[in-house]
Amino acid sequence: MNSPPAIPFGDYLVFVDESGDHSLTSINPQHPVFVLAFVIIKKTDYVRQVCPAFQEFKMRYWGHDEVVLHEHEIRKPQDAFSFLQIKPLREKFMRELTVIMEELPATVVAVVIDKTAFLSAHASPEGVYDYAMEIGINAVFSFLQRHDNSDTKTPVVVECRGRKEDKELELAFRRFCDSGKGHNRPLPFDLVMIPKTSNSAGLQLADLVARPIGIKHIRPQQPNRAYDIIQAKLDRVGNDEPEGYGLITIP
Repeated sequence: MNSPPAIPFGDYLVFVDESGDHSLTSINPQHPVFVLAFVIIKKTDYVRQVCPAFQEFKMRYWGHDEVVLHEHEIRKPQDAFSFLQIKPLREKFMRELTVIMEELPATVVAVVIDKTAFLSAHASPEGVYDYAMEIGINAVFSFLQRHDNSDTKTPVVVECRGRKEDKELELAFRRFCDSGKGHNRPLPFDLVMIPKTSNSAGLQLADLVARPIGIKHIRPQQPNRAYDIIQAKLDRVGNDEPEGYGLITIP
């Protein structure tokens, strides 16, 4: 008997990163949100534009492309980023990074969980990471349906978080995708876990995206240039606002 044909690979990659901690027992009043950001990039754009843009940027500032861009180290510079303590260099660096972020072809889905409100609304709350992952994957699948990619295999790339956490995520992710909850069919996603030290342009982009979204939720009136760039990339349908598509706030 012939085996069924393998599901073909799709046109997109999905990179996922977080901002804020997962704890519901000790909530930081200064940062009471958890954000899981999903960055959806067409493979051709990733190869031809995203990776080269990051590599060229790094070459200008470090002479090589092995440095991993982290939002925290840019915001509070040390080690390889210590030169950003010099104001003119920092301003130039941020201007050029801003241009890259504006020009990169990507679609963003962000799940923002207000942890205090989440606790109040759920008698037995589950882990915020897994909860946000399920909500976000549903929204990403909606995007793929609208772009004729719902029947192809799409990698979802995440950073490893620890042996126990990785096993739990893999089980929860597979269970959810196999059940096809809400879709009456399995979801063709492939979970790809890579080390935190991996020099993935897509994960670095997701890292740069996640925190500004959380800050916008916490302090909506505060000027937030990074969010202004990200907001234009949030998934939406037609001229609709991104709420419910690219920006999902829980509860």
